[in-house]
Amino acid sequence: MVDSLWRVLAIAGRHAYVLKRSPHRLFDIVVWPAVDVVLFGTIGVFAASRATGAARQVALYLLVGVVLWHVVYQAEIAVATGFLEETWSRTMLNLMVTPMREWEYLAGVALFGLVKLVAGVGVVAGIAWLAYAFDVTSIGLGLIPIAALLLAIGWAIAMFVVGLVLRFGSGAEALAWGILFVVMPLSGVFYPVSALPPAMRPLGEALPTTHAFAAGRVLATGGSTPWHELWLAAAGTAVLVAFSVAYLGWMLRIFRVRGYIARYL
Repeated sequence: MVDSLWRVLAIAGRHAYVLKRSPHRLFDIVVWPAVDVVLFGTIGVFAASRATGAARQVALYLLVGVVLWHVVYQAEIAVATGFLEETWSRTMLNLMVTPMREWEYLAGVALFGLVKLVAGVGVVAGIAWLAYAFDVTSIGLGLIPIAALLLAIGWAIAMFVVGLVLRFGSGAEALAWGILFVVMPLSGVFYPVSALPPAMRPLGEALPTTHAFAAGRVLATGGSTPWHELWLAAAGTAVLVAFSVAYLGWMLRIFRVRGYIARYL
């Protein structure tokens, strides 16, 4: 158990050194989140200033959405690009011949990813508070299970992407970013899923992210804890995590049996 802990910490440290020597990688952690919150916050303020009644909540919906979205985004990007670092630097073979197990590697990347997540979401929350007077802690303790679910969803999506890269090679790398921008509009990040075109609503309702964001909006507007939405999000997250773990394990077996390691030598 102690050896496993040291391996996990070693992987986290390895990615910390990479970030330290490549400060341009801070773009995904700091700059992109800052641009997002300024963009959507300003759109929300502009729209709200010209709306009346319930429509004035548009700024709140956008700010809540962008803060919570970056929990998913940072969690997924940290793990997916952490693995892609090994393919870009041609260190896949080195990893395969060590006694390190797959879960230890994923845990190490996820551990360092938590540091990046705190930095990215902290930037978003800080700008939202300073520029738009939106305090994310006003959501209350209900924010904790919502953030935990979105964190697990981000990791699950990342494992699915890693499985695709193992199976199909570098051509699938674009999905590390692209798959998130398929999930985003279907999840109703900034609006209720009922606003989607009718044909897309069933897809949106099937995603656990949809129910997590819906719960966040209810709490942000002062409503009571929407347990129905949270239970749906939790059930969907459990299914998604189980599927992603099974898929990644399957792709690892194919990767070894068919010798796909040769792609990264």
